[in-house]
Amino acid sequence: MQVPPPPPITPRQMNLLRVVTAMAWADGHLAQEEVALMLDEFSRLFAVGSEQEKLQQELTEYLMQNIPLEELIPKLKTQEERELVLRLGYEVIGSSARTPHEPNINKEEEAAYQKLVKLLDLPEDVVKNIEAQVEAKSNNTPNLVARMTEELGAFVKGEE
Repeated sequence: MQVPPPPPITPRQMNLLRVVTAMAWADGHLAQEEVALMLDEFSRLFAVGSEQEKLQQELTEYLMQNIPLEELIPKLKTQEERELVLRLGYEVIGSSARTPHEPNINKEEEAAYQKLVKLLDLPEDVVKNIEAQVEAKSNNTPNLVARMTEELGAFVKGEE
């Protein structure tokens, strides 16, 4: 597969999106509806006006690539990025039950999350605190993509 030209977002932003996408792929399934929602929210976050549609098209090819976490995590430069990735990853796997009888976090997702935690190498108390924050927030804001956009938006504003 030939790698498409990079979209007009920073390498840091791209890496964050790829890590979140890798977590969404954890169970081997990435629903088109989830992709469309993520593209809509992320394009609004990273572009304005007519550039949003163009960015959506460019990001689509990148989101469809299932890149291993082992390749992505070493590119995270700060503790803040690692914590954000953990938060977003936990949100992604906690919201993906595909059937009413399936648990919110299935075995594949749990294994991917534990791998993410290990690769991020964050202190246990930080991990537990982030998990508790996500669980509390998910009770108040059930829309995953809205929560992710809020988190990424706050992070991006901090970059400027």
